[in-house]
Amino acid sequence: MSGYARLWTTDPATWERAGVAWRGAGALVDRRAAGLSAGATGLRDAWAGAAAGAAGDRLTGIRSELVSVSPVPIEVDQILAEFAARLRRARARLADAVTRIDAAGLGIDRDGRVTMPATAPGQRGATVGREGGPTAGRVTRPADRAAEAARLSAEVGDALALAEAADREATARLGALTTAARAGWVTPPPTYRPPPEADPALVRRWWAGLTPAQRRWLVVHEPARVGRLDGVPATARDQANRLLFEDHRERLLARRRELLRRVRRGPAELAGVARLDATLAGLATLADRLAAPGTADAPRAYLLGLDPAGDGRAVVALGNPDRADRVLTYVPGMTADLADADGELGRAARVAARATALDPGGETSAVLWLDYDAPDFVHEAYRARQAEDAAAGLHRFQEGLRLTHEGPPGRQTVLGHSYGSLVVGTAAREHGLAADALVFVGSPGVGVDHAADLRLPPGQVWASTATDDVIGLVRPPVELAGRAAVGAALPWLAGDVVGRPDDDLWFGRDPTDPGFGGRVFPSGRYGHTGYWEPANPALDGMARIVVGR
Repeated sequence: MSGYARLWTTDPATWERAGVAWRGAGALVDRRAAGLSAGATGLRDAWAGAAAGAAGDRLTGIRSELVSVSPVPIEVDQILAEFAARLRRARARLADAVTRIDAAGLGIDRDGRVTMPATAPGQRGATVGREGGPTAGRVTRPADRAAEAARLSAEVGDALALAEAADREATARLGALTTAARAGWVTPPPTYRPPPEADPALVRRWWAGLTPAQRRWLVVHEPARVGRLDGVPATARDQANRLLFEDHRERLLARRRELLRRVRRGPAELAGVARLDATLAGLATLADRLAAPGTADAPRAYLLGLDPAGDGRAVVALGNPDRADRVLTYVPGMTADLADADGELGRAARVAARATALDPGGETSAVLWLDYDAPDFVHEAYRARQAEDAAAGLHRFQEGLRLTHEGPPGRQTVLGHSYGSLVVGTAAREHGLAADALVFVGSPGVGVDHAADLRLPPGQVWASTATDDVIGLVRPPVELAGRAAVGAALPWLAGDVVGRPDDDLWFGRDPTDPGFGGRVFPSGRYGHTGYWEPANPALDGMARIVVGR
C-alpha cells in the first residue's frame, strides 16, 4: 500500500489502546513487586539461618529487577500515544488538502498524486476523493489548475512526510528501549542533585548530562525529586509522578483511619475526615483521567506534579507540552483544589479542543497549573499574599516549559481566571513569564494598572469579563467604604453611586478597561464561571489567542 492509502486506513486510536494495554502491564509489575515484598516479610518471620538469608536476598534481587522496569510500560504508552497524536495531525492535514483538491476540480490517485482531469475549462471533471472514489469538482484554466495542483500536491506530501517521520521516530524510541533491555535499564547517576526550586536552566543542563539509564534510575529511586523539578522533560515527570500516585493515596487513607480512631475527641476530626474524603474523591477522578486513552478532544494526560497535602495541588497536561505547537497553561482561581482538579482540567481541555477545531493540523497541549494554595474564602481572596507566594513557582514552570520543548519553540499562552488572573499578573510583574500571550477572564485585577507592566507587548495581553460577572462589583476597600457612607447619608443616591462604572477593581485597574492598554475579546452573559460554555464567544476567543489568530 502507498503511504497515502496507509494513512487513510490507519486508526490512531489503535495505537492509543495499545499504550493503555502496556500501562496495564505496568500495573501487573507493581503487583508482583508488592507480592514479593510481602513474601519476603513472611519468610523473615518464619525462617532463620543461612538458607533463609540467601532466599531473602534472592527475593530482594528479583523485586529490584521488577522495580527497575516499572517506568518502562509508562514510557511505551507515552511513545504510542505521541505517535497516535502525530498521525492524527497528519490525517487532519491530508483531509484538508483532499477537500480543497475536490473543490478545485482536481483529482488525487490512490498513490496520493494530484492530477488534472482532461476536461475543458469551465466544465466539471471527475476527481478521486478521500477513499479513492470519483467525485465532481470544478476545473479552472489550465495554468491555474497546474499551479494549484502543484501547491496541493506539496501539502499532501507534507502530510505524508509528517506521518512517515512519526513512524520513524516511534520505531527508534521503541528500539532504544529494546537496546536498554539488553544493556541494563538503570545505572546510578553521579551524586550531584539540583536543589528543590532550582533554576530550570540548571536542571535542564543537569538532566541533559545524564545517560538514559541514569535518568531511569532517578525516576525509579527518586521519583519525588524528578516529578517536581521544572526543567525535567514532561515524559520523565509523568513517569515519576505516576509511580508515586498509589503511595499518595495510601498515605491519605492511613491519615483517614487515624482521624476516625480519634473522632470521639471532637468535631475537628470529623471535619478532617470530610476534607480527606473530598481529596480522595478528587484523586480517584484524576486516576480515571490518567488511565483513559487519548482522543482527539482529550489527549493523553501527563502528570507533571501532585501533592495531596492540605487542599492538594496538581499539575496535569493533556498532550505532551514538550512536543506541542502551542501550549496553554491555565491557572484557576478561588476554591480550586485537588478535589475539583478534574473539573478545572476540563475547562483547559475545552479551550484546547476548540483550538484543535480551528487548526486540526496543529498540536495543542493544555496544562492545568494548580500548584498553589488557592483561597478558599472571600476573606483570603481579598489579599494578594497567596498570589505573591505562587508567582515564583509559575515563573519557574513556564521557564521549564520553554527549556524542555523539542524542536521549534511552541506558542505559549498563560490564562488566569478570577484570583488565578492575579497569580498570572503577579508572576509576570515580579519575575516575568515565558509566554507569548497572557489572558485574563473574570479578573478582579491583575496587580498592575497598565498592560505594559506585565513585561509583554501590550498587544499580547488579552482580557474578557462578562457583563453579568459579579467580579465587576469587587472594588477597592477605600471606594467601598466611601460608597457605604454615601448610601447611609443619601439613600436616594446610593443606586447611582454603586452602579457607576470605574477603572479600578480590587487588585488594580480592570484589564478590560481601555486605559489598561491591553486587548479585549467578547463574552456572553454566562456569569463568573461560564467562560467555557460551548455557546459563549469567550471560549472561541480564548482558543483563537492560543492558536495565534
